[in-house]
Amino acid sequence: MTTQEGTSSKSGDQERISVVRAMRRAADQLAELLGREASSVSAVNATDDGWTAVVEVVEIERIPDTTSVMASYRVRMDSGGELTGYERTRRYSRGRIDR
Repeated sequence: MTTQEGTSSKSGDQERISVVRAMRRAADQLAELLGREASSVSAVNATDDGWTAVVEVVEIERIPDTTSVMASYRVRMDSGGELTGYERTRRYSRGRIDR
C-alpha cells in the first residue's frame, strides 16, 4: 500500500521505499561516495531488511568510449534507502559483451 510518493509497505519502524526510489538512491549514494557518476543500475532487489542493487560506474574514461573501464558495484541499503554497504564485484571494458 502506497502512503506517499515513493514509499510503500511498512517494515518495522521504517517505511520501505519504492523500487524506483531504491534504484535512484543506490546510484546517487554510490556516486557521492566514489566521486564518479553512476552510468546505470542493472539490478535492484528487495531483501528482508532493505534493498540490494547493482550499479555500473565508469572508472576510467578513454577514447573511444568503448574502451573505457567500467565497474559493477553491489550496493546494500536499508528499507528507507540509506546505504549500508557496497563492494566492487567486477571490472570490464565498456565495449565487451557478456556471453
